Amino acid sequence: MRAMILAAGLGTRMRPLTLTTPKPLLSVGGKRLIEYPIERLVAAGVTDIVINHAWLGQQIEDYLQDGSRYGARIQYSPEIEPLETGGGILQALPLLCERGDEPFLVLNGDVFSTHPLRQLTQVAPAPGGAHLVLTDNPPWHPAGDFALQASGQISEQGEPRLTFSGMSVLTPQLFDGATETAFALAPLLRAAMTRGRVSGERHQGWWEDVGTPERLAQLDQRLRNGRI
Repeated sequence: MRAMILAAGLGTRMRPLTLTTPKPLLSVGGKRLIEYPIERLVAAGVTDIVINHAWLGQQIEDYLQDGSRYGARIQYSPEIEPLETGGGILQALPLLCERGDEPFLVLNGDVFSTHPLRQLTQVAPAPGGAHLVLTDNPPWHPAGDFALQASGQISEQGEPRLTFSGMSVLTPQLFDGATETAFALAPLLRAAMTRGRVSGERHQGWWEDVGTPERLAQLDQRLRNGRI
């Protein structure tokens, strides 16, 4: 299985830290933020990784290079203009699925997580479907995103409502018929939910959406103190 790390955001909520440094290269716990998902993917046996980038993206390529020092093979999908989540993945599909129509992992580059990834490599959604990892709702998103049913299916309505963690297994057929260049992933997921093609699981371990300087500082302290 191949994986994609989404790293093309502008990082506006992280300013002024991101005025000269792309968000994925911000330091936390003695490493760059994007190094954590790379190392976790390699530990799970996923060594072919695609990273998209836009804002100050050349810095990401210069720092990570070909990924060999992590035991990975990194390819890049640069975006002249941010394509949003859906558009960014669609552009990268030739790199993710050059061997056929196999599913692939997608991780948000601004999320810190200890969820075991090896189990996700065993997930095989039906063509046109997806598998999402949902987490408990954080204080800044109390309403959640989707409902996880006892059957393991995910729907837009229902209980309990949980928050999308930014980790998923997607199929290339999910993007069939997409005609826009820049578009969000969520509408495609909702459409697949209505067809009963989205499954899910609850997040295990620590999860942090590193969206603000305050959260970055808190995560840095926890990592340095050995609390994660």
